[in-house]
Amino acid sequence: MKITSICCIGAGYVGGPTMAVIAQKCPNIKVTVVDLNPERIAAWNDPNVDNIPIYEPGLSQIVAQARGRNLFFTTEVEQAIDEAQMIFISVNTPTKTYGLGKGMAADLKYIELCARQIAAVAKDNKIVVEKSTLPVRTAEAIKNILDHTGNGVQFQILSNPEFLAEGTAVQDLLHPDRILIGGDTSPEGQLAINALVEVYSNWVPAENILTTNLWSSELSKLTANAFLAQRVSSINAMSELCEKTGADVNEVAKAIGMDSRIGSKFLKASVGFGGSCFQKDILNLVYIAKSYGLHEVANYWEQVVIMNDHQKRRFAHNIVQTLYNTVAGKKIAFLGWAFKKDTNDTRESAAINVADYLLHEQAHISVHDPQVKEKQVIYDLTYLNSRSQDEIKKGIQVQEDPYEVCKGAHAIAVLTEWDEFRSYDWQRIYDNMQKPAFVFDGRNILDAQKLIAIGFIFSGVGSAH
Repeated sequence: MKITSICCIGAGYVGGPTMAVIAQKCPNIKVTVVDLNPERIAAWNDPNVDNIPIYEPGLSQIVAQARGRNLFFTTEVEQAIDEAQMIFISVNTPTKTYGLGKGMAADLKYIELCARQIAAVAKDNKIVVEKSTLPVRTAEAIKNILDHTGNGVQFQILSNPEFLAEGTAVQDLLHPDRILIGGDTSPEGQLAINALVEVYSNWVPAENILTTNLWSSELSKLTANAFLAQRVSSINAMSELCEKTGADVNEVAKAIGMDSRIGSKFLKASVGFGGSCFQKDILNLVYIAKSYGLHEVANYWEQVVIMNDHQKRRFAHNIVQTLYNTVAGKKIAFLGWAFKKDTNDTRESAAINVADYLLHEQAHISVHDPQVKEKQVIYDLTYLNSRSQDEIKKGIQVQEDPYEVCKGAHAIAVLTEWDEFRSYDWQRIYDNMQKPAFVFDGRNILDAQKLIAIGFIFSGVGSAH
């Protein structure tokens, strides 16, 4: 089957960029991205492409090239499903906050709603592609829903997990390490796999496209994120030991990273990993292991999350301890709120937890992030606990001028590794801070005057994801 029409349900951090690149690289395929959120769709259709809802370097240029040609964003979900030969499901799969599996299992209600809507609308055969990160054997549940529509339509389910790192998503899509496609081993399943392989073959070398069975593909995504998160927690655990022994965690990381069996990636000590994937996927893996009675396996992976939570608490505690065991009434400047540089995604950002800790200690927090606005910061803190927005606004302020954010601060906490922070006039910042002044960067507590002398070169803040 030659694909000429694709629909993607979900215009978020995965669906939007992925479909934009497919549309750019496959001008003969009509790509329609649908979402029930009219505000989000309106932002994707904004005449000024710099206002699209997701910030990724290079994304706005790709959207500008393809939008209106063969890339479309709409809330007309049923029409797009009806017209498409291939339907990508790219909706959120958060951790359950209720019922069986609360706090660990993936909440698949949005996936089920998509499957039921596809089943209700489809009048001809469709290929349905799982793009969301899903627990192993979710495809079985989707197929069960689709195959019991009673209208005779045949569906093939494929698993095509994303391996994007936010901040480099466009480059990851243009030059992927691998494209993973899992499908049924039947002749019909193989035809569906080949149809998606043909789409990616427009720009991805054949040796970088890996095909597997459905279950291997689904589990590979969870496993990849678990391994990467494990590395972050491992180096963070060593950073605490380094502080006690006088070792430099950066030197340790460089030394072990030069071992070809280990490699240097994801070995930067930090405040802790964030983002929408790592913690959610590890907890999902823990839940799956427990459901099969594999308690030792579950305990092993759960420790990665425990270490990450400890690192965030330790960072906040170090701020309080360094400022003479009280931050009540003191101004703490936050540079960065996104979970990593080059993205406006704040999900599971360490900044949220650190800010919440300090607000409970009655600190006054001032925030600057190049891509995150006040509305998002207040939402993040409101979502984390039951405090009202008015209460949160009394303790936190968001400003666009980093120098105003740092003015009069007792300390600066660098929570995101934005490159532009290196170019700030740190002498000017120091001159306008309270004395003594301190900077916390995820690895070290630096006296600000010493920081001026050595130059502000940091590498360990934010998440490695």
